[in-house]
Amino acid sequence: MNLSERIGILRRGFGRGVFPHQLTWVLDLPGRQFIMSAETVAGRLPVKPDAQVLEIGPGSGYYSVEVAKRIPQGRLTLLDIQPAMLEKTADKLRAAGISNFETQPADGGALPFEDASFDAIFMVTVFGEIEAREAFLAEAARVLKPDGVLSITEHHPDPDFEPAEAIGACLQAYGFVPLQKLGWRWAYTLNAAKDGEKAA
Repeated sequence: MNLSERIGILRRGFGRGVFPHQLTWVLDLPGRQFIMSAETVAGRLPVKPDAQVLEIGPGSGYYSVEVAKRIPQGRLTLLDIQPAMLEKTADKLRAAGISNFETQPADGGALPFEDASFDAIFMVTVFGEIEAREAFLAEAARVLKPDGVLSITEHHPDPDFEPAEAIGACLQAYGFVPLQKLGWRWAYTLNAAKDGEKAA
């Protein structure tokens, strides 16, 4: 890898857009738990032990391990556009002794799953990276079960951070109803359900 390529990776890592898999070590730096711990995110997912959960953009798997532990009779599906990122997440899950997961390389605008497949979809510091939001939210509504939940967590210092009010308005515009906001202004989780009237 030459210097120009290294600089490009650093710019993507600390700028807006998809986080490069070459910098996953940054996502595991000490101190992240004080901003948004894995236990906090997992605890905000309203799921039962047998739930089918989809994580969009798992990064290094920082949150994946804790969520998988909370659905021992269920399954965690990890989706990312970077196969190398999924490999790193899978390695972390296996190292933690977790086997109730699968990986799926794909784009969020065309989810390769059947209708009503998941009890919950969650993502952490990923929603701001999605450009084709209408397509993604339509797909999310399709693959969620009727009572499923879309859970979006955002926190600083992510360069793609957006306030809860902006994301809530976007969700409402594309067929979701915000249910609850947990956390505070700069580090929060927004849970939403499908709008039955718009989906009908």
